[in-house]
Amino acid sequence: MALRLTADHRAAYETGGFAVVRALLSPEEARLLLDCAREDRVLAESSYELLDAAGNRTRLALWYTPGDDAYGLLSRSERVVSAVEALLGGPAGHYHSKVMQKSPRTGGAWEWHQDYAYWYRNGFLFPHMLSVMVALTPSVRANGCLQVLPGSHRMGRINHVNVGEQVGAEPERVRAYAEAVSPVACELAPGDALFFHCNLLHGSGPNASDEPRWSIISAYNRLDNRPILPEPASCVTPIDRVPDERLLAAGPRGIAAGADFLSKEKRRYQQRADG
Repeated sequence: MALRLTADHRAAYETGGFAVVRALLSPEEARLLLDCAREDRVLAESSYELLDAAGNRTRLALWYTPGDDAYGLLSRSERVVSAVEALLGGPAGHYHSKVMQKSPRTGGAWEWHQDYAYWYRNGFLFPHMLSVMVALTPSVRANGCLQVLPGSHRMGRINHVNVGEQVGAEPERVRAYAEAVSPVACELAPGDALFFHCNLLHGSGPNASDEPRWSIISAYNRLDNRPILPEPASCVTPIDRVPDERLLAAGPRGIAAGADFLSKEKRRYQQRADG
């Protein structure tokens, strides 16, 4: 059954650049995905670490084409795709998905950034793109939950600079905006989802707790937003939707060997800052 976004969800996304959908997944679905991610050998072998400015580490694995594994069934599910297309205003393609892993005490921060700053460099002409983050463990302030600057998507694309092994938004612009608009910590329970615009400034603190923070983030592109540079075909291919019930029915099926993962070296090239 398709997720029905409320008027409040739509208004929050339009004005603030983000909308929180509680209990997008059932507790059983969230647990299945977490167990799958923890035991998935292909995912582990394709994960890599990134350092923040303080030298703390965060692990991630990113791939493009969604399959019949647990993650692909989530990103292709009717509830997710219907909501994405309602917010984007048209049919969407799956750009990529990634599993984010912040370890207890050592999990690093993510600098303030806009996703479209990277995706513009990858050839997408318009910011007709968004991401959906689904929490697999509690995501709270103590373990470095995502924070956003409401309304910052209306600033348009801003310049980004190198910060550690990351590329973040110009600190001067972030500070100036944050003086007027306070950051919002998006605390999520397992199964909650955050839909956010590709130009929304967002980041997260380090994991200072004794608990891990795991999440899945899927990015989507409106089909008429064709990149001018070579990008995987999934971003301009209609999504092969599946019923929501397929996720639990299929069980904890991990990603297949040979999936089109993004390497750390290619990621560095794609997200390098000018200068």
